[in-house]
Order: sequence, then C-alpha cells, then structure tokens
Amino acid sequence: MSDHAGDKSPDTNEESASAGGLTSGSTDFNAAMIHLYRGEVSRSNTWRMRLDATTNWAVVTTGAALTFAFGTTESSAVVIPIVSLLTLLFLFIEARRNRYYELWTHRVRLLENNFFADFLSPLSGSDDQSAWADELTESLRRPAFPITLLEALGRRYRRNYAPLFLILAFSWLAKVYIHPIEATGWGEFLERAAIGPFSGWFVLTMGCFFNGGLIALGIFTVGLRRSDTEVLGKLPRGYMRFAARLRAATREALDIDLASFKPHLGVGRKHLALIISDQVQAVSQPLLKELARGVTLLKGTGMYSGKEHGVLMCVLHRAQMESLRSIVHKHDPKAFIVFLRAQDVRGEGFRPINY
Repeated sequence: MSDHAGDKSPDTNEESASAGGLTSGSTDFNAAMIHLYRGEVSRSNTWRMRLDATTNWAVVTTGAALTFAFGTTESSAVVIPIVSLLTLLFLFIEARRNRYYELWTHRVRLLENNFFADFLSPLSGSDDQSAWADELTESLRRPAFPITLLEALGRRYRRNYAPLFLILAFSWLAKVYIHPIEATGWGEFLERAAIGPFSGWFVLTMGCFFNGGLIALGIFTVGLRRSDTEVLGKLPRGYMRFAARLRAATREALDIDLASFKPHLGVGRKHLALIISDQVQAVSQPLLKELARGVTLLKGTGMYSGKEHGVLMCVLHRAQMESLRSIVHKHDPKAFIVFLRAQDVRGEGFRPINY
C-alpha cells in the first residue's frame, strides 16, 4: 500500500480548514450558513425594536411636556428647554443603539446579497466570491461598528428627531409669546424668555445655536454612507453643494424631493443642449470646467454636405444657458446650438435614478 494512500490533497485541506472542516457548498455548510443568518436576523430585529422604543420615549416625553406647558397659563415655559435636552439624550442613546443595529444588519446583508442571491441567480454573483466571506469572517472575529457615531446621530435625527425638536422650538416661542397674555412687544417677549439669572437674549441665542447645530448635523452628515443596510438614495460623488445636501436630507427625512415642487418657470428648469461643432475638444473642456456639467460626444453626418461633425450633448440648468452660448461662441463661432426642454432628468448631479 502506498504511503500516501488516504492522504488529502493540499487544496482539500486548505478548503476544509477555511470553512471550519465544512466544505463550501456542502449540505452541512449551507445549513450552518442558514442558522447563522437566522441568528443575525434575530439580533437585528431585537436592536430594531430597541430603536423604536427610544423613539417612543422621545415622543411620549415631548407630548407630556407640551400638555403640561400649555395646560395652564401659569405653567412655566422652562419645561420645554429641559425636555429638549432630554430628547437630545434620547437621540444620543438611539444613535448608539443604531450602531449595534447596523453591525448585525450588515452581516445579514452580506449573506443576503452574496450567499442567498447566488442561489437565485448564480450567474449574477461577484467574480471574487471570497471577498464577502473574508469580510464576514473579520466581522465575526473582530466585531466593529460599520458606521461612526456622527453618521448615526445624523441619520436618526433626520429620520425621527427633526420634527420633535422643531415642534419643541416653536412651542417654546408660542408659550413665551401667548402666556399669560400675548406679549405687547419685543422687550416683553425677552423679559418672559429669561430663565433665572440668564437673560432673554442669552436664552434665545442658546436656543438658536442648539437647534441650528442639530439642523447642521442633519444636513452635513447626509454624505456619510459607510453602511448599505438601509434603503438610502445614491448621492453625487465628491463634494456636495449645500442645496444637494438639503435635497438629500429632505428625501431621507420626508421621502420627498424638493426639486419635484419647483415651479415650471424659473432657474430650476433643466434643458438639453445639442452643440454641433468641428471643435469638440476646444468646446467641451470649458463646459466641463466652467459649468461643471457632463458632456457626451456623439457623431453626426450632415446630409447636405456629407461631412461628419461632432455633436456634444449637455444637460444644464436654465440659468447656465447664456454661459453655454458664450463659451461655444468663444471657441467655435461657427457652431450650431439647439436647446430642448428636458421633462425629467435623473442621474449624477441631478435627482437619483432610483428615486
């Protein structure tokens, strides 16, 4: 009998070792992955319910505070700023819980997107099948939060807490103004707004900083997308302008797009420009740099002359039309321009395609 009889090949040993003795694709391996998936889904659901519980605390506390504050004219308005600070604590607790929720849900998405999706459509899987397994293994051995605390704070603020803080802020203004009777002037309003040794100006300024800081948190954390476990719209690459951040924050908080409410007349209307030119390089580069708009080169042939021309296609805002005319005229006075009204534009720099 050969000395090597019964020996396993090195490849087999490595494959078994990497799967803890289970061969990838075997019945036992698939059963183990299914049980892992069920366990991670259970933990994800548990932390999801804890997220909802924290939101319920904030809603009930806000409702109780407003009921007390507006119950009688003698009730002090100071309860509203106190509840605002308490709601901020709830937001911090919920953001911390959201990081744990993201940890478990991240593993669930890895299994759904790679392991289970390959069962349904094997040909659509990634070419590198070991990448997701390595990522899952690293998460199991050394658990780490997929998102930062700042991203979690911004996301939970946009999703749940922004309306609560705005309601508390306007309620405080209304309480100070109308109780016990309507204030007759700005001086009386500031006098009522004072809290103990703190003047009305100080209290009002701190309230503006408090709510302004929260709004800034909600807007400027929109671009943080380290986790893909929630249904989040795709954002333009690179630096996002304030308007783009505001639109993205509105979509996430209210499931609406501010651009969809724009008037039909105004600078927000989109146009499609077709530029027929023999100097496509000279014309396209300024359009890319000065207008910050994408340009696509098409090929066209003049039916009268039989000569081939370049056709540049560019989508732009109405306010940029005059700038485009100047740029084209400067670099190719013989160019031919056609402007068409664009009914709906989706893609990078405009509205997300999947919205």
